[in-house]
Amino acid sequence: MSARRPGPEGDTTDARQDNGKQPAGSLSAPSPMDVDAKPHSHSFRYSLRYPSIGQCIIINNKNFDRRTGMNQRNGTDVDAANVCKVFTKLGYAVKIYNDQTTDQMMKILSATSMHDHSNSASFVCVLLSHGDEGVIFGTDGPVQLQSLTSLYRGDRCKTLVGKPKLFFIQACRGTDLDPGVEADSADETAKIPVEADFLYAFSTAPGYYSWRNTMTGSWFIQSLCDMISKYGRELELLHIMTRVNHKVAVEFESVSNSPGFNARKQIPCIVSMLTKEMYFCP
Repeated sequence: MSARRPGPEGDTTDARQDNGKQPAGSLSAPSPMDVDAKPHSHSFRYSLRYPSIGQCIIINNKNFDRRTGMNQRNGTDVDAANVCKVFTKLGYAVKIYNDQTTDQMMKILSATSMHDHSNSASFVCVLLSHGDEGVIFGTDGPVQLQSLTSLYRGDRCKTLVGKPKLFFIQACRGTDLDPGVEADSADETAKIPVEADFLYAFSTAPGYYSWRNTMTGSWFIQSLCDMISKYGRELELLHIMTRVNHKVAVEFESVSNSPGFNARKQIPCIVSMLTKEMYFCP
């Protein structure tokens, strides 16, 4: 539907009308009135004018119950330490939770969502674990990712309404492997959707494995921390994430003795419902 100012006919849904009644906001409604007033000022940049930039919650799952069939995630402690360092430098109050069950993950994020974030400009959550499409693993099994992130929706976490809620997710999203391909190239006050102002930064595209070095950490978190360290005080977040995508895509390739796992590539996936530009510094 094309963008337009609300006219006298109003908005309606693509649904059947009951009893042949004319929908509200039809042509019989009064015409809107205009006034000669200065338009309301609007900013396309999230405000950082709060006492705190916000909290950063890191859930770092390394060791899993044997019954899950999940291997130990060696290298994840390096990721957690790097994320903690980077977001602490940006001013976030960082908390790390190691080896959490699904119930513990839910309780941590539920409790945090019920905090009073009135004095915070934003919220960050970093999830480091095994995963599959739509799910992430606690130490005892999988949990739907949406059941965790939805705790921060606008209708559930009122003090973060209109503020950026950033989720960085290092986990597999399936079992596909990317072989790569050779390329030639030349170098205010308003009613808002409850799902607005979220950013989900996934380490890999839907359906694919996510790679992690057992000594230096995952490709995605290494790149995320590197790019935020270099550009976090000057670039807008989506510009930073584009550079993260580039670094993972270009600078990393798997080295493995397992059949089919050598020389594989990866591309992160950024899903944004942000409504303004996010800067970490004024």
